[in-house]
Amino acid sequence: MSQILQYIFSGVTVGSIYAIVAIGFNLIYSTTGVLNFAQGEFVMLGGMTAVTLAAFVPLPVAVVLAVALVMVFGAVLELLFFRRLKRPTPLQMIIITIGLSIVIREVALHVWDEKPHSLPYFSGDECTSVTVLGAAISPQVFWVCGTLCLTVILLHLFMRHTLTGRAMRACASNVEAAMLAGIHVSRLRTLSFMISAGIGALGGCVIAPITMTQYDHGTSLAIKGFASAVLGGLGGHAAAVPAGLLVGLAESFSVYAGLPAAYKDAAAFTILVVVLILRPHGLFASRGLASLEDRA
Repeated sequence: MSQILQYIFSGVTVGSIYAIVAIGFNLIYSTTGVLNFAQGEFVMLGGMTAVTLAAFVPLPVAVVLAVALVMVFGAVLELLFFRRLKRPTPLQMIIITIGLSIVIREVALHVWDEKPHSLPYFSGDECTSVTVLGAAISPQVFWVCGTLCLTVILLHLFMRHTLTGRAMRACASNVEAAMLAGIHVSRLRTLSFMISAGIGALGGCVIAPITMTQYDHGTSLAIKGFASAVLGGLGGHAAAVPAGLLVGLAESFSVYAGLPAAYKDAAAFTILVVVLILRPHGLFASRGLASLEDRA
């Protein structure tokens, strides 16, 4: 039982990060219709920037500054590469975001190096653990799960109970109608990139003490985050949470079942393929959210 719990906790930890990345995917997609495959690079930049800043300022300040800097970087990307496009096709947008991901990764290699880096644990250290029914849990795991829960709650409150959030939902529902209603769609698109980048950067900071971070860390996270977003249903922020946890648990229990660690990716994507065959719009997508997919 303790061994099974250990794999469950491991899957939940990794799945929480996938869910955070998936939320970033969904936020940009629901507002702009763009599938941002550079989302994983926001996670990497958040972790790497925090590692650099932590050498000069206290850790909490380093995390806040890293998130703020990556948010500004996300806004710059939208202004330079997406604001100027006139009626781009979905394929063009995907190619642009993949290209940006490659460029960001190569620049990060030259700014930092190819070595993995780690942040200090937010509480305790690598030797500190909490025992639950015989399974050991790092205190940093609670920070990861807490960050996910806080992100979902704050994003829900923002989207439902603020004028800006409602305007973003209007853009997701019908861009033309939102423009006719006087909503500044371009500004909201920039804001969606900023919030998405900030969410990714925060996720990169909280996971860095556990998994460490390096220049090419974002690629795999983007793939798994995208799988989680599709699995839950593109456009649904809350749906990304159970979908991300499902992907993380699938990976963890594939190792528990005796499969080599190299095949854990195959286990996650097998679930994705099966679900998309049986339910093309995702496990948790409503009809309203499913209609967003038709825009692509």
